[in-house]
Amino acid sequence: MSIRIYNTLTRRKEPLQPMEENHVRLYVCGITSYDYCHIGHARSALVFDMIVRYLRYRGYKVTFVRNFTDIDDKIIARANEQAVDAATLAQRFIDEFYVDMDRLGVLRPDLEPRATDHIDEMVHLIQELIDRGLAYEAEGDVYYRVSRFPMYGRLSGRSLEDMQAGARIEVNERKEHPMDFALWKAAKPGEPWWPSPWGQGRPGWHIECSAMSRKYLGETFDIHGGGKDLIFPHHENEIAQSEGASGKPFANLWVHHGFVTIKDEKMSKSLGNFLTIRDVLKIYDPEVLRLFIFSTQYRNPLDFTEAALKDAELGLDRMYECLAGVAALPDGDEQVATVIGKKDRKKLESFRSRFEQAMDNDFNTAQAQGLFFDLVKVLNKVVRLLPSPPAVADIVLLRRAARELRDSAGIMGLLQRDPVRYVKERKQQVLDSLELSVDEIEQLVAERDRARAQKDWTTSDAIRDRLLAVGIELHDSAAGTSWDVSLRKS
Repeated sequence: MSIRIYNTLTRRKEPLQPMEENHVRLYVCGITSYDYCHIGHARSALVFDMIVRYLRYRGYKVTFVRNFTDIDDKIIARANEQAVDAATLAQRFIDEFYVDMDRLGVLRPDLEPRATDHIDEMVHLIQELIDRGLAYEAEGDVYYRVSRFPMYGRLSGRSLEDMQAGARIEVNERKEHPMDFALWKAAKPGEPWWPSPWGQGRPGWHIECSAMSRKYLGETFDIHGGGKDLIFPHHENEIAQSEGASGKPFANLWVHHGFVTIKDEKMSKSLGNFLTIRDVLKIYDPEVLRLFIFSTQYRNPLDFTEAALKDAELGLDRMYECLAGVAALPDGDEQVATVIGKKDRKKLESFRSRFEQAMDNDFNTAQAQGLFFDLVKVLNKVVRLLPSPPAVADIVLLRRAARELRDSAGIMGLLQRDPVRYVKERKQQVLDSLELSVDEIEQLVAERDRARAQKDWTTSDAIRDRLLAVGIELHDSAAGTSWDVSLRKS
C-alpha cells in the first residue's frame, strides 16, 4: 500500500508520487520570529517532524526546507516596543526557537533559509511578475494583480467576489483591486530597508516563501505544508506568485494541520489565550507533550486541557513500564513450551504491518497510538502468564515486539529513553511529590502487618487503601509485605 495524503488543494487523499523516485521535496512555513513559541507552534513543528521521520522510515530520501520570517510588520513593531533593531529581535527569538525545538527533540530541517538572506531572489521574482503583467508598482510599493490570475482562490475554495465581500480591507487608493496584495513595501521612516528597482523598501510576507522554495526545491516540488491558518491568504498568495511566474504547478500536495484550541477557541498570541512551549515543559516531560499532540490525527483540531496532558503522562508511563518489564525478562529455556495463545501471537507478529497501514493512511497517529496501547496490553498479559523459566521462543517474540514498539513510537519521538531508567526516575519523582515520607510509609506498612497478624482486616484494608490513594502499591507474600510506587496513580 502506498502512502496516501490528504491534499488541501483537491480535497481528497492522494497517493504520494514524488517527482523524483524515492525523493520527497518538502517545504514548510516556519515561524515569524518576534516572540516565544506556543503550543500551536509545537504542533506544527512536531507534525512535520513526524512526517519526515515516517517518510524516511518508509525508505524515502527527504529534502526538508523550513524558513524563518525574520522581517515583518510584527517584528518591526515588537522591536520598536523594546527599543532594539529588528534584526537583533529576530535573532533572539530564532535562538529561543531552537531552545524549544531541541527540548522537544525536533529534528533540524535540511535547510532553514531566512527571508533577509534572500532579498535578491525576491526582487528578481517580483520583477518577473511585473514583466508578465501580474504585478504593478505604485509609489514605491509593488502589488500583485489577483484579477490576472484566474485560479486565485482555488486552494481556499473561495471566489474573488466572495473574498472581497467578506473581507475587512483597509482602503488603499493605490491598489487596482481591493484584494491585490503587497509584494514589496516602500520604506517608512525608522524601518529596515533594502534597495530595489522601485526604491528603498522591504518584501511583503508572501513573496519570501515563493522565492526560497524555488531556489532550494525548484519551480515545482512534492509537498508544501503549514497550519490551516496559512491556507488563506499566505498559501493562496504563494500559488499566485509562483505559478504566475513559472506557468507550472507550484506544489503537488498541500498538507495543513489543524489548530490547537483552548475551550474550542484557536490558540493565538493575538487572542492572548496561549501557553508557551516552555510553560508546558516546566510541568510535563517533552514526550508527554508529543504523545498528547499525536493523540489526534494532524488535520483535526486539538483541544488543550490539563486533563488531556495528565492522560498522556499516564499513557507514557504505561508504555515505559511495559518495556521495562520486558527488558527484565530472562533469556528463557528451550525445553519450556510456549504460553502465548494464537490470538495474542497474531497481534504481536502483525504489529508492524498494522502500524504502517495506519500511518500510510494520511499519517493517522491517533490510530497508531491505539495500536501502541493494544500491544502494551498484550505484552503485559503475556508477561504475567510466563512461567519460570519462560520459553525461549516466547522471550524472542516479546523482545521483538517491544523493539518494534520503540521503533514505531520513535517516529513520533516517543520512547526514546532507557525504559528501566525512565521508570526508576519517574517513581522517584512521584515519591518526592508525596506528602508522606519513606519513614511514614514504612511505619504504615508495619502497622498494617500488625493488623493482619491480629486478623484486623478493617484496619489492614484501610491502610492499603490510604497508601494506594497516594500511589503506593503493597505486595503481600510469604516473606512479608513490600511496597512500590504506582505510576498508574501518579
